[in-house]
Parts: sequence; structure tokens; C-alpha cells
Amino acid sequence: MTVEIERAAQAFSAMGSEPRLQVLLCLVRAGDAGLLVGDIQSRTGIPASTLNHHLKFMAAAGLIDQEKQGRTIVNRANFDFLSHVGSFIVDQCCADACLTEPSLAAASKEKSNV
Repeated sequence: MTVEIERAAQAFSAMGSEPRLQVLLCLVRAGDAGLLVGDIQSRTGIPASTLNHHLKFMAAAGLIDQEKQGRTIVNRANFDFLSHVGSFIVDQCCADACLTEPSLAAASKEKSNV
């Protein structure tokens, strides 16, 4: 579980700024076709040097895939990993409910006996 938490933390960190989240959403909206850096830049208004930094950071975290095609690089959202990261949090829902429910029941019972 520790490795999974570390990967999730890295992914959430990589999308933890407004510009990177803007870029990621742009790539998600583009779908499997992906976008070239120039296309992302024109849609987001982020300067090229800054955009390249954000793309490298997100690629290192596994959020996006970059495929070199000749002299260009196509950037795509890594939908499988994004789905995994999103479900990582949601899957924890109610995991400790069985631990807290008896405590709540015992506390309620103690109050009624007083």
C-alpha cells in the first residue's frame, strides 16, 4: 500500500497547480488523439518554456504519455492511470466504518446507562 500511496501522492502533486490542472483537462478533453505542445499552448495561453516544464512534470508522475512522432511530440492523458488515481481515494470510502460503528454504538449505550 505504501508504494500506491507514494504514486498517488506524486500524481496529485503533479496536478496540484492551476496551470497543470488546466493542461491536464485540456488533454483529457482532447481524448486519445492527444495534442501537440503548440495546440496546448494556444488553448491554455501558457508560455512554451513553462508548458514544457509542466508537461515533463506530469509525464514523470504518469499522468500523461508523450509520444515522439518525427520532430513533434504528441501529449496524451494517461486515462488508465487517471482512473486508478481517482478511484484510489473513492475506494477508501467507508473502509473504517466497521471500526467506528461499534465505538459509536458503545458510546451511545454508555450514555443511555448514565
